Amino acid sequence: MSQNSIPDFFVYGEPVRPLDVGFLHVETVLARSNIHVGQVAAHKHPQMGQITYWTGGSGTYRIEDRSWDFSAPAVSFVPSTIVHGFSIGPGTDAIVVSVADDALATLAGHSLLPLDRPVFTDALPQHAAWQRLATVLDMIAAEYAEAQGGSDKVLPALIAVALSHIARLAPEATDARGSSDTSLARGLRRLVDAHFRDNWPVDRYVEALATTPHLLDKAAHAVLGSGVKRVVGERRLLEAKRLLLFTVRTVEDIAYEIGFDDPAYFSRFFRERTGEAPAAWRRRQLRGQ
Repeated sequence: MSQNSIPDFFVYGEPVRPLDVGFLHVETVLARSNIHVGQVAAHKHPQMGQITYWTGGSGTYRIEDRSWDFSAPAVSFVPSTIVHGFSIGPGTDAIVVSVADDALATLAGHSLLPLDRPVFTDALPQHAAWQRLATVLDMIAAEYAEAQGGSDKVLPALIAVALSHIARLAPEATDARGSSDTSLARGLRRLVDAHFRDNWPVDRYVEALATTPHLLDKAAHAVLGSGVKRVVGERRLLEAKRLLLFTVRTVEDIAYEIGFDDPAYFSRFFRERTGEAPAAWRRRQLRGQ
């Protein structure tokens, strides 16, 4: 660990650049092996989500502060801005489908999988959805490579099907969809992502979402599992963990970065939620890597 910030990439190893509307990109992990040599460091994509379907081999996949030792088949969906990375053995390969946020937004109503949170699974190896997912992803890769007329219509439909098969393989990732509570909670999550450093009071979120304190709190509890203040606190905690785990910044610097004026108060906040001081949590996590 030597960096002071978590890198943003277009695709791994390439600097961020503006994406065309409806941008899609498909490649294999092995195709980029000369860059990562089996070790993809923690990074994020600010403008697109990714499906990664492991077709062979094994390794360790990381999303934020969680990790999974896996053997193929395995699959993940990671939305934009979520920190992820992996280490893999020789010959391990995957199909990676990258989809711009605007294209994902148009697919949301056609996918069984919620697209605002990450998921990883290598469970249920006998589930019929694995073969169906493999078939659909092979179709996506072929359609992308051949670039025949109409692929701009065919590819999004196939990606929605692939996302739905992922939902069937990871049913714990799905939840009730389409309700007003779900829509309001997702709006809250987007605003919290944008403003958790700014110490917005609850009333500011209520005003921005054109709702009432009761309705917003009800939606937050129903969909996100806690009230608005707790949702904001958990987002600040997530950012603190990212910076502790993936950068060399000091605890004091991290406290200021996520909106705390007092590093001592930040340390109390972190300890209350994790049972450890920030520095102790960082040491334990790094020993486990």
